[in-house]
Amino acid sequence: MTHSISHLYQINDDRFSGLIHANARLESLWTGGRWTEGPVYFAAGKYLLWSDIPNDRVMRWDETDGSTSVFEQPCRHQNGHTIDPQGRLTSCEHGGRAVSRIEHDGSRSVLADRFNGSKLNSPNDVVVKSDGSVWFSDPTYGIDSDYEGHAAPSEIGASQVYRIATDGTVSAVVSDLVQPNGLAFSPDETFLYVADTGRTHVADCAPKIRRYPVATDSASLGAGTDYAISDCGLFDGFRVDVSGNIWSSAGDGVHCFSPDGDLLGKILVPEVVSNVCFFGANRNRLAICATTSVYSIYVRTRGC
Repeated sequence: MTHSISHLYQINDDRFSGLIHANARLESLWTGGRWTEGPVYFAAGKYLLWSDIPNDRVMRWDETDGSTSVFEQPCRHQNGHTIDPQGRLTSCEHGGRAVSRIEHDGSRSVLADRFNGSKLNSPNDVVVKSDGSVWFSDPTYGIDSDYEGHAAPSEIGASQVYRIATDGTVSAVVSDLVQPNGLAFSPDETFLYVADTGRTHVADCAPKIRRYPVATDSASLGAGTDYAISDCGLFDGFRVDVSGNIWSSAGDGVHCFSPDGDLLGKILVPEVVSNVCFFGANRNRLAICATTSVYSIYVRTRGC
């Protein structure tokens, strides 16, 4: 039975009560963006990064004093980010139509910008598996107009999810979505979850997250199944906690789903949410990118 505690939470399942702090508050870390996206946390530096895609900049919030500054501008209209096992920043570039990495010496390396000789569309979100392979989504949002990238036709003619092997080989691993978007592995890396925001282009495309089993070769995926359907807006970016619950962006806030796909509850946010990540020393704080702003809230779990 759905109920709420204060104006902040919607509880659909009693399990959600064990994942939140009833007395926590939604804190505003920063506002002033056009479309904030791609949050990522650098534990060693105690700072949070995120993209402000239309303004072609990456912002940096300092956990030690709460200050915000520009980390990189222009930034080739970066969107999603992640930290690889070596502590390097891996980024999806709408404008560069590439997946890139900042090396330890500060130089930029392009990990992938083509598939079968054709330019990528506009890489959107990215995760790095424990074996060092890089998995990313490639919808068309960065080439649909000049607002979040540069208008151009798709050379590939499809929007897919790709895997970059440690030797640089790029392979398509998901081809059954209209506009693949956010993605994340389950804690044990036996499943890859991918959001489809295809309703922006196809009216009857259900706003969903699909789940794909990782094959025994760790390089390909089995047939996907629908994991969750949004009841408000689109799922965009999301992250997984240590128990396998998914915390996903949506039209009215952050939706929390059990590993089985049950909607446990929602954190209600006053702007449309684009993406989230866990941060802080204990990774028990949720950073929420929501349209013009970045919010945070403490939760009773930890991110993977």
